[in-house]
Amino acid sequence: MGLDSSALPDVSALTVGILGGTGDQGRGLAYRFALAGQRVLIGSRMPSRAAQTAAELGHGVEGLGNEETATRSDIVIVAVPWEGHSALLESLRSALAGKLVVDCVNPLGFDKNGPYALPVAEGSAAEQAAALLPDSTVCAAFHHVSAALLADPAVDRFDLDVLVLGEDRAAVATVRALAGRINGVRGVYAGRLRNSHQVEAFTANLIAINKRYQAHAGLRITDL
Repeated sequence: MGLDSSALPDVSALTVGILGGTGDQGRGLAYRFALAGQRVLIGSRMPSRAAQTAAELGHGVEGLGNEETATRSDIVIVAVPWEGHSALLESLRSALAGKLVVDCVNPLGFDKNGPYALPVAEGSAAEQAAALLPDSTVCAAFHHVSAALLADPAVDRFDLDVLVLGEDRAAVATVRALAGRINGVRGVYAGRLRNSHQVEAFTANLIAINKRYQAHAGLRITDL
């Protein structure tokens, strides 16, 4: 059975909140979803900074504090630095209860030899999110999308697959549909959350590839 996106849910009316929306990855995702007509909220510890970023992005993006972003959104994407991941999610446990949370955080370290995957006690950032947010539905996705390409208005189409992992089939379908709102992107189911470590870790390989070849490479799954 090949990849069939025709049965995916319509997510066009859902509000997408992005925690860490003032960072490169968060900004890029916010821009693309807003460009597709999605209602987008970006959150920050400093609401004024979020408001400034939202004004720069335009397309109806709103900038708020993290808690208000979480409360007002249907889907919440976590795009914060790994160092602040657990503390932020712990602080927003109540606000994220009942929400679909999409973790795109890559726990990476950097030294003179380049990027490398960091060990995570729970197994991965996504599994840590699931442990910290027992009343939320957690998926993992958007790990391998170039922030530079997302933010570049000259790029109107991507040749890219987004790997989506999760325990809840309906939630995975929703995230796959959201990925498909970006022109040229396919959302591909890639397993349960226990498989998210290698997806997060592969970002280190992509960074090395892109550095060597001065590119913005992503992933495309063949034979689908």
